[in-house]
Amino acid sequence: MQGLVFDIRRYSVHDGPGIRTTVFLKGCPLRCRWCHNPEGLLNTPEIVDRVYRLEDKEICVKEELGRFMTPAEVVEEVLKDKQFYEESDGGATISGGEPLQQIAFLVELLTSLKEQGIHTTLDTSGFASNIAVQQVAYLTDLFLFDLKHINTVEHQLLTGVRNDVVLYNLRYLVKAGRKVIIRYPMIPGMNDSDENLMELEALFAEMPTLRELHILPYHSIAKGKYKRLGLENAMEGIAEPTRERVDQVATRFKEFGLIVKIGG
Repeated sequence: MQGLVFDIRRYSVHDGPGIRTTVFLKGCPLRCRWCHNPEGLLNTPEIVDRVYRLEDKEICVKEELGRFMTPAEVVEEVLKDKQFYEESDGGATISGGEPLQQIAFLVELLTSLKEQGIHTTLDTSGFASNIAVQQVAYLTDLFLFDLKHINTVEHQLLTGVRNDVVLYNLRYLVKAGRKVIIRYPMIPGMNDSDENLMELEALFAEMPTLRELHILPYHSIAKGKYKRLGLENAMEGIAEPTRERVDQVATRFKEFGLIVKIGG
């Protein structure tokens, strides 16, 4: 069995507790306007041009985005830093794309990681069948669960899909007693309205075992990726949120009683 991987980043400290290796699986059913990993959208390998500058010369080379790997090959990469995981209470994070799109590969990979005693984190949008979520629920130590927008209509406008199944899967994981941290990508003018923040508060009130929120302020760092991939950047001209506004939202949720972290 093989899965399509587009990146493996070692020494990550923003994708779960401790020092981690983050494995990015390619393919995503969402089309978020602010996507920071557009190279992870398609579920097939891609060939793109990368231009390097050497003094006054430009050198163009072909770069392949995405390679097929077996679970054993991925685990081998992850285990290279096992000592760091043990010293920092870290482990492996599977991200994307949307990793639940490659469910058979994901299950085998998570099973192998658990057999090696590696802490597992899954970074997910929650947009997948509940059967897929059930298959990974007890193989995953921590879910980093993205909530793009609470309103279903707005969610579809911003991501291309409804959020009914997203919220259903979130409630399933919470009811099953799994550890979940909510990640809220804060996008100016799109999901930072008082109405959406109130609905997010109501969701936390409904599920009191959810105690932690990570606010991920929008940044424009991915604009170079869109140019390289020949994709339209829907966020062209959209300003990043001010630190004052981010702190204001963070304070609001701290006063609501949550553990709040800015960034991953």
